[in-house]
Amino acid sequence: MGFPEAFKKNIIHQGPQNFEAVALELFQYQAKHTPLYRDYLAFLRKDPQNVQQLHQIPFLPIEFFKTHTVQSHPFTPQAIFKSSGTTLQQRSQHLVAETDFYTQHAQHLFEETYGPLENCVVLALLPSYLEQGDSSLVMMVDHFMQVSGQPHPGFYLKNHADLRQAVGEAKAANKKVYLFGVTYALLDLAEEVDHQAFSAITIFETGGMKGRRREMVREELHAVLTKALGVDKIHSEYGMTELLSQAYSTGAGIFQPARTLRVLVRDVNDPFSVTGDAGSGGVNVIDLANVDSCAFLETKDLGKLYADGSFEILGRFDNSDIRGCNLLVS
Repeated sequence: MGFPEAFKKNIIHQGPQNFEAVALELFQYQAKHTPLYRDYLAFLRKDPQNVQQLHQIPFLPIEFFKTHTVQSHPFTPQAIFKSSGTTLQQRSQHLVAETDFYTQHAQHLFEETYGPLENCVVLALLPSYLEQGDSSLVMMVDHFMQVSGQPHPGFYLKNHADLRQAVGEAKAANKKVYLFGVTYALLDLAEEVDHQAFSAITIFETGGMKGRRREMVREELHAVLTKALGVDKIHSEYGMTELLSQAYSTGAGIFQPARTLRVLVRDVNDPFSVTGDAGSGGVNVIDLANVDSCAFLETKDLGKLYADGSFEILGRFDNSDIRGCNLLVS
C-alpha cells in the first residue's frame, strides 16, 4: 500500500491524532511528489527540510487549479470536480483519484456534526450546479440522499411546489429534513412559499448569488431567510472545488473546522506572513483529505480566525472570481 492509500485509510477511519505532525508529514510527501507544488517551492527557494511548523509552510495559490494539473502521484481520475462560473471564466479543476473516498469522508464529517443520515430526508435546491455539472457539492449531496434511504431523489430546480410537498411528507413521517440550497435559489424559494411549510427543518446555505441578485451581508441574508422560511437559524457549509473536506456552521456564520481541516490567516499585504493565531486576514487552508493533489492552499477568501480554531468568512479579495461554493458575506 502506497503513501496516499495508507494516509487516506488512516484519516477516514481514525482522524489525525496530532494534526500538526500529520500535516507536516503530508507536506514533506507533497513537496517531493506533487510536481507543481515542488516547482512552486523551488521558485520560492524554499527548502522543505527547513519547514518545522505549520505557519512555515508555503501555501499554493488556489488559482493554479485553473491553469495546471495538481496531482501528487500519477492516477486516472474517477471524477474531475469543476468550480462554478460563467462561460467567460476559466473553471478550476480538481482531479479526484477515488470518489468513494470523497463521499465517505464527506459523510463522516457531516455525521460528526449532525448525526446519522440514515432515515433522514435530504433535499437540494442547487440548480446552477446541476446545470453546469461536475460539482463536488452535487456528488456529496447525492451520496447523502442515497445513504438516507429516502424513497425519492431530492434534487429540485424551480419546482418549489414539489419541494414543499416533499418537505411536508417527510415532516408527516417524523423524518429529520436537511435542505441544501445555493443562496439565490433559497431567496427565490423564500419569496414563493408559506414559511410554515419549511419550519422545523435544517437549511444549509451553500453560498452563491451567480450574479442573479445583489450581494448581501450574512446578517441580512440570514435574517431574510429565517423569517421567510420559518426557521430559527440558517446553517452553512464551507467547502470548494479544490477541497475534499467541509466545515459546517450551525448558525451565526461561525464554522467549526473538520478534523481534517485547519484554517490559518495571512497578512493581506504579505501572503508569506502566515499565522495560526486568532486574527483576521486572507484565509489559508490545510486539508488533509487532499492527499492526491495539494493540501496547502492559499484561498481568495478573507476571514477571521478564533482562538479555538473556528473561523468566519468575511468576504473575498476584490480581484477574484465570485465562486459558488463559498459563502460570500462581504
